[in-house]
Amino acid sequence: MQALLEHARSFHQQVSDAGDTYRRLADGQDPQALVISCSDSRVVPSLITGACPGEIFELRNAGNIVPPRWAADASGEVATIEYALNVLGIRDIVICGHSHCGAMDALASGRDLSLLPGVDAWLSLVRPALTSRTPDDSDSDSDSDSLERLVQLNVVHQLATLGTYPVVRDLLDDDLLRLHGWYYRVDTGELHELGEDGTFAPH
Repeated sequence: MQALLEHARSFHQQVSDAGDTYRRLADGQDPQALVISCSDSRVVPSLITGACPGEIFELRNAGNIVPPRWAADASGEVATIEYALNVLGIRDIVICGHSHCGAMDALASGRDLSLLPGVDAWLSLVRPALTSRTPDDSDSDSDSDSLERLVQLNVVHQLATLGTYPVVRDLLDDDLLRLHGWYYRVDTGELHELGEDGTFAPH
């Protein structure tokens, strides 16, 4: 923690050395995309995309979940999505799942979350949809393969949920919004993109 504190305390010097780059950010933001990703510390959207400050709008939570509309009237997720689209004019949304995801692993394993009631309640928003649609595992499948499929299924499910938001649906109907599904491998840095055929492939 001390190293993080020292960097934060001296960061203003880097900003000063960067000339007008950061001062221009005070005039407003014009991000190119909204990236909805997991809060996992190993998944850093700006690092993955090479984005500089002001280039992507980020929404991060456990399991990169988009709450269903009935559960989203007073949430940070819906507020962020509405602001991104209606105020910032963003026209690309990425939902990025990742390997080694603790939230999805808890669903896949049926782990007892009684000591984590907040996590359990949060995952209950997607548990019925994901566990009912998870394909049966063959004996040859490893746990990592099963988890990978569940994470990718979750990305597809979140894209579908996103499409139920009125602000998203209206833009999609007018061909003014593009949705992207990503699967990021923590151990290799490899990015798989959701194609029109419904499968994820490295690009």
